[in-house]
Amino acid sequence: MTVTPPAVPKKSVTPIDHGAPLRDRSGFNWVTIVAFIIFHLASIVALWFIDWRAIAMSAVLYWICIGWGIGMGYHRLHTHRSYKVPTWMEYLFAVCGSMTLEGGPITWVGVHRIHHAKSDKDGDPHSPRDGAWWAHIGWMCVGEALHNNTEKMARMAPDLAAIPFYRWLNTWHWVPLAISGLIQLGIGYALGGWPVALSFMLWGTFVRVTLGLHATWLVNSATHMFGGRRFQTKDDSRNSWWVALLTFGEGWHNNHHAHPASARHGLAWFEFDMTWLQIRFLEKIGVAKSVKVAKVNQALEREAAA
Repeated sequence: MTVTPPAVPKKSVTPIDHGAPLRDRSGFNWVTIVAFIIFHLASIVALWFIDWRAIAMSAVLYWICIGWGIGMGYHRLHTHRSYKVPTWMEYLFAVCGSMTLEGGPITWVGVHRIHHAKSDKDGDPHSPRDGAWWAHIGWMCVGEALHNNTEKMARMAPDLAAIPFYRWLNTWHWVPLAISGLIQLGIGYALGGWPVALSFMLWGTFVRVTLGLHATWLVNSATHMFGGRRFQTKDDSRNSWWVALLTFGEGWHNNHHAHPASARHGLAWFEFDMTWLQIRFLEKIGVAKSVKVAKVNQALEREAAA
């Protein structure tokens, strides 16, 4: 299979801007706060609408949106370019990522690149050195909403911003999630009327998104606070087996900060990394190309060294 990554017009790409402050911390970001409150309250309501078919669907969607969308897509592919896949698959992973309510691809990639450039230093968007709850959720609840601010975030992800599809998806990242919720409502109604319809939407959208948000946020908070440090990086990144389980391998965070471009985060044989296994499978069948893999005893990459 021929791999055809999206063509990026060179004249449209500008150097990544790591210098400008990402967020004004003054004032509350009510758009984000209200969205978080609604999703958490709806997740509690879901406990009165138990349907095992809906819960099973929610689990599958969790794997697709967090495992494919965040792990394989937003993080290891779009941010770090750890491997290459055909254009249609790259776009598919981006759509899956948008269904996590973590913002569009340009915003997510831009924030993460800033995090690596200034990890646990002044300018890091979500360092626990500013407080555990700040790193987990607080940093998104102040200042202007950036989840779909394509023009501002394009400075941090100019490679994606040069591609019209990513600019559209970043601005309208909530559309795939909304469509997914309506589909769940329709399937549930067909299976058993409005009670089942509500169960499908509550579990498939609200519970699934809320759990996925906290799992991803744990990478920002817990894996810079708890766990082992195989590599003496210049930040506080740590390896956490339980966060890795929740995020399909993203919890091997110290490994990742030591070797950001590696498609494999669980470097030791006992470090289970589901996302890496999926990328490895795609490589085996000839879909994934140019896969970058670090070794467990490999020296730190220069920018990660203390």
